[in-house]
Amino acid sequence: MKKSVCLATFNGSKYVESQISSILKQLNRNDEVVIFDDASTDDTLKLIDNFCDSRIRVIRSSINTGVVKTFERAINNATGDIIFLSDQDDVWLPNKVEKILEVFQKYPDITLVLSDAQIIDSEGQITADSFFKIRGKFVADPLSNFIKSKYHGCTLAFRREMLEVFLPFPADIPMHDIWIGIVNGIYGKAFYIDEPLIQHRRHSSNTGRGMFNHAGIIKMLKWRFALAKNIVALLLKHGNRKIKA
Repeated sequence: MKKSVCLATFNGSKYVESQISSILKQLNRNDEVVIFDDASTDDTLKLIDNFCDSRIRVIRSSINTGVVKTFERAINNATGDIIFLSDQDDVWLPNKVEKILEVFQKYPDITLVLSDAQIIDSEGQITADSFFKIRGKFVADPLSNFIKSKYHGCTLAFRREMLEVFLPFPADIPMHDIWIGIVNGIYGKAFYIDEPLIQHRRHSSNTGRGMFNHAGIIKMLKWRFALAKNIVALLLKHGNRKIKA
C-alpha cells in the first residue's frame, strides 16, 4: 500500500526539519510527503527544500487560507492508498507507520486508525505520557464525538476510499479532525491503538485544538450547529451506507 503523509505548514521553521526527518525514516521509496504551505514568511520552505528528497512534494499558496483548507488541499494532492495527517511541529516515534499499517492489513473493514500521543513542550521535554488520559477515553461513535471530539488529527491515518465522504471539508466546520472523526463514525470503522506513536508538541504558536480551550459558549454552539447542518447534508447526499475498501 502506497502511503501519503499530508503535512500542513505555516511559519514552522523551528520544528519542521525534525518532524520531516522523523517521517522520512519510516517511508519507502514509492511513498510521498505532500506538503501544503500556507504562505509562510519565514524559512520553512527553504528548510524543506534542503532535504532534496524526491518523496517530498510541496504546494505553495500565495495567500493564507487557514489550517482546515490547507489540510484539504494537501489531501486533495495525495496519491497514496493510506493517507496520514501530520502537524509541522510534532515528532513521529519510530514504529508509528509500521504499527498503523499492521492494523489496516489485518482488518480490511477498518477505514481509519488513530493512536495515543505523548505531549512534549517547546524544548521536546515530555510533559504528559498520554493525550487521552487528559482528553478522556477514546470512543468512536459519532454522537459522542459530536459532543466532545476524541479524534486527534495529528495521529490519524485513513484509507483513500474515505475521501468520497470526507471531502470537501465544509467551510464552516471548526476543525478538519472533528469532521473526519464524525463522518468516519457514520461511513466507516475506526481502530484506536492504545499506545503513543507520536510526540505532540504544545507551545505558544500552536494552531488547532487550543482554540477550543478559549472559545465562548456562543462560538461553541455555532460550531455544533455547523457540524449538524453539514452532517445532515452529507446524509442526504450519500445516505448512511458504509464505504468499502
